[in-house]
Amino acid sequence: MPAPRTRPAAVALLASALVAVGVGPAAVPAAAATVPVGSGSYSDTRPSGTSGPTTNTGTPVTPKVTDAARNRPVPTNDWWSSLAFQRYGDNPYSTPMYGHPLTYQATAGGLDVGYPTTPAIVGDGRQYEYAHKRDLTIGLTGLNSPNTKADDWSDWTVTPYWSDGARTLRTTIGHGSPFVYAKGSGGNAQITTAGSPAVFADQGNVLGITVAGHHYALFAPTGSDWNVAGSTVTAGLGSKDYFSVAVLPSTDALATFKKYAFSFVTGSKVTWNYSGGTVGATYTLTTEAKEGTERGTLQALYRHQWLNTKDPLTSYTYVSPRGTMKVRESASFTTSQKASAVLPALPKSNGVDTARLRGYLNEVVNASDPFSGASDTYWTGKALGRLAQLVPVADQIGETGTRDRMLGLMKGKLQDWFTAGGANEFSYDKDWKTLTGYPASYGSDTELNDHHFHYSYYVYAAAIVAQYDPAWAADSAWGGMVKALVRDAANPSRTDAAFPFLRGFDVYAGHSWASGHQGFAAGNNQESSSESTNLSAALVLWGSATGDTSLRDLGTYLLTTESESIAQYWFDADEQVFPSSFGHDTAGMVWGSGAAYSTWWTANPEEIHGINVLPVTGGSLHLGGEKAAIRRNIAEMERENGGPAVEWRDILWEFQSLADPATARAKWDAGHAGYTPEQGESKAHTYHWINTLDTLGAPDATVTGDIPTSAVFTKGTTRTYAAHNHGSTARTVTFSDGKTLSVPARSTATGTGSGSQEPDPEPPTGNTFQLRSGGTLTTATGGTAGSDTIASAGGTNHDGTPYQPVVYEVRGVNGTLTPGAQTAFRLQVDAGTSVGLGQQARISYDLTGDGTFDRTETYHYFATDPVTGWEEYTQARGLKASTGTLGALVGGTVRLEVWNAIGNGTSKLQTGTDKSVLVIPYS
Repeated sequence: MPAPRTRPAAVALLASALVAVGVGPAAVPAAAATVPVGSGSYSDTRPSGTSGPTTNTGTPVTPKVTDAARNRPVPTNDWWSSLAFQRYGDNPYSTPMYGHPLTYQATAGGLDVGYPTTPAIVGDGRQYEYAHKRDLTIGLTGLNSPNTKADDWSDWTVTPYWSDGARTLRTTIGHGSPFVYAKGSGGNAQITTAGSPAVFADQGNVLGITVAGHHYALFAPTGSDWNVAGSTVTAGLGSKDYFSVAVLPSTDALATFKKYAFSFVTGSKVTWNYSGGTVGATYTLTTEAKEGTERGTLQALYRHQWLNTKDPLTSYTYVSPRGTMKVRESASFTTSQKASAVLPALPKSNGVDTARLRGYLNEVVNASDPFSGASDTYWTGKALGRLAQLVPVADQIGETGTRDRMLGLMKGKLQDWFTAGGANEFSYDKDWKTLTGYPASYGSDTELNDHHFHYSYYVYAAAIVAQYDPAWAADSAWGGMVKALVRDAANPSRTDAAFPFLRGFDVYAGHSWASGHQGFAAGNNQESSSESTNLSAALVLWGSATGDTSLRDLGTYLLTTESESIAQYWFDADEQVFPSSFGHDTAGMVWGSGAAYSTWWTANPEEIHGINVLPVTGGSLHLGGEKAAIRRNIAEMERENGGPAVEWRDILWEFQSLADPATARAKWDAGHAGYTPEQGESKAHTYHWINTLDTLGAPDATVTGDIPTSAVFTKGTTRTYAAHNHGSTARTVTFSDGKTLSVPARSTATGTGSGSQEPDPEPPTGNTFQLRSGGTLTTATGGTAGSDTIASAGGTNHDGTPYQPVVYEVRGVNGTLTPGAQTAFRLQVDAGTSVGLGQQARISYDLTGDGTFDRTETYHYFATDPVTGWEEYTQARGLKASTGTLGALVGGTVRLEVWNAIGNGTSKLQTGTDKSVLVIPYS
């Protein structure tokens, strides 16, 4: 242990912060190398011979931030972290940053901006990427900055800063933002394009240009004028210091984007709540009006967000590595999801043979070294996790002696790590404001990688201990150190001066990032999404066991949000995200630029498929919500593997049991005798898991209980309801299908009821309708792409009057008219090689469903080109004629008709995708 020295101010600040939340000492000596926290402690100095954050050549680094941000904890492990973490010593700017839809890279002359829209398949077909490619650079005339620093940040936006002494530039960028907001001094606004731009609109201070096939709008202060000279576009700012740039979904969107060009985003914030089995979240941008009074904005929602919002969306969309992004015309939106289930363990069932399970438990607890020689934070954590899964299992069958022996092993190991000065300890870094466990591994020290992975196991194990020994988990005992790890990896506070807000979790992307420095051309990455959700589930259990509903609800929000992201971006559950050219049903790793069928350490298919499953716990049940994706996943693994799993068979059996328990049970019966468990698994847990699900059925995510620690399983027509009550008094848990379950204090209870084997999900709601062949409009997503043929106009002009139209209709629609909103649509049409064709659309509203259309809107036709390929027809063509007025929809009918107004040939209309949609002005 280091000799005592003067305690850094930042460490004193940490101790004070711990006191403030009741987990630290009232006073700490002014000179100390060990900081007490309850019964535990951490060090304020790294152990001798170890390292903190460094460049790739081993040179120590401190956060690359401006003086204004010097005392703020830096949110490492973010999509933009390379701005602040100079991992590569020869790059003082940044690596590519993937905000989506835009991509960015800081350079000496300003901010390179791109909008990648075409995926590339690389790595022998194992990776798809929408790699950053510069379309233009946003800067100032003459700017040549020696570096770029992070000047400000909020939940999903960041402000890079450049200064060369004579000029300063700040730009605000963020997830989902089609705008870049710039403030500069010492020079004129300068946009340098990758090749000469094509100007499609010139309105003085507003310029529309096309670069590399992408449309951008440039907005300078009123009274200024853009000047185009080759690939350099400049505008004087006069007495102002602001300008903005936006990527447009189409050239006809310019007027809409112009409305918000000077409503500058200044911050972003998410709030969440849990109530009665539902997780709600609100995502809000703060803005300031640089000109006029407009304070609204435009933001593009990722798939995991727009699938779960009822807020009206425009017809505008963007391409991204996460599938289609849809645009909301507002400074905020809300999402609502059924909460993901968490249990301390699967409940007791008669499918488990007690004697057999007892034998498996004894193999673990009687091992010569239950921790298998683990010394670093990660492998120690996995060993803790293995024991934690077995404690409730032993308790179920009355093996209290075995249970308590395992609890003792876990306590001893946790306390060892939670006490500074021995072979294992946690050390606080005052510069990076982080707690790092030593011995470290996988760059958790030098790169600040994977803290949420490693610490998830410690928090989970502590939560299981707390379930059986609440006194151990008190702040004055060992709970203070548990909370310190939570604050490092998943701090819910934005005002905590000792740790950043939610270090690893990207609230807008909907998942965590693993790299602390983000120093890759492909952006940041996350491999084991399941070890990320392990931390979220651990927070649910810890918060429930200790009565901390705030941490419990944080864990529920994180788990539920990431569950949807995992389904879409790792497993492509709706088959709407991965490019068809990728050719895989799962991704081992998600990158800012795309995803890869790979892992960091092996190309073995079993581990590629299994790394996003382990550890299998009572927090893994959310995976069972996408059973078709599990089946595709397992089938692909066996194809790639040349047969069933061999090395990680237990992990993949358990995964399969979430969709097809009987099949998994058959594989266990045939292969359990001769395999070695994965390092975080045991035969005891795998046997209990597989046989319990074979008895109760797979998880039923369509039904939720009104506490997070509840779950439902369905087999045939029987539902089994389970809930764990961590509280000291009995309570009744109510499920969303009306079932109630009485749960004694500190116990798990089960009950049964009727249901269906795989209940159909509730129909989605919203105001955006896909076209489906057969004449249907639906709010459902994930359709199969197809097309309908639009009949020829026969050489006759039918402008304004439907002629043999294709008709799409939805009935029974209820909705409140949104003030100021208008009908919108995006229709993909193709005339093939025919010339002189024009498609026309009419939208009709029967407000009460009585058969009379109260409002009709006919739009000007769209003249198609004679080149094969889809073109986009939108409402921006303008209204040709309208009749009637809109009002409330009460069981109403909405109809879309499309026909060829002119021409002498047929054309095609795309169906079954979110690129051909009708958006009605209702909420």
